[in-house]
Amino acid sequence: MTKKLLCPSMMCADFSNLQKEIEELDRAGSDIFHIDIMDGEFVPSFGMGLQDFKEIRNKTQKLVDVHLMIMNPGNYVELFADSGADIIYIHPEADKHPARTLDKIRKKGKKTGVAINPGTAISTIKELLPLVDYLMVMTVNPGFSGQTYLDYVDDKIIELVQLKKKYPFEIMVDGAISPEKIAKLSKIGVRGFVLGTSALFGKKEDYAKIIKHLKQEDMEEVR
Repeated sequence: MTKKLLCPSMMCADFSNLQKEIEELDRAGSDIFHIDIMDGEFVPSFGMGLQDFKEIRNKTQKLVDVHLMIMNPGNYVELFADSGADIIYIHPEADKHPARTLDKIRKKGKKTGVAINPGTAISTIKELLPLVDYLMVMTVNPGFSGQTYLDYVDDKIIELVQLKKKYPFEIMVDGAISPEKIAKLSKIGVRGFVLGTSALFGKKEDYAKIIKHLKQEDMEEVR
């Protein structure tokens, strides 16, 4: 089984003690720090900003991704690349020229990411797949934490697993990702999991214990 990539969603972290949060998540074995940028237009809420991104980037040597839930992401990918993002996700619906934007990301030496909403058909992004390093399936409607996992998205994930045989992208999932969902989805071909309040934050156990458990390959699949 391929090693899971566990990605704490820093939107859920305790910003009153951010240094400690990052250090504990880092030591616990997090693979990628996941940062959501929202503009209040593409999604109906505001999220983290460039200064938040820089603060986290400066405090870890781990990979840091940025999920641009914003209109016209092509105007900003170079800014985030220059600020240290390792992976940059865009939503094609928000970009008039997504292929050009992905090319900008690659020319900066960064990994390209495409995020697709629950209502986005695979057919609308299929032409972009040769340009994609990480494809992140939103399993909730983007913009808010604490939502319920949308089971109908599983069919889209299964279809993408088949397409992965042709295109070299990694499949990631984001939204209400519980330990049970990680166990189930990892067995069908999902590589990466964005961790929020369903699996990581706000629990009694410390981060190290939770992440160690989530990385176990013999986690029982909950049906």
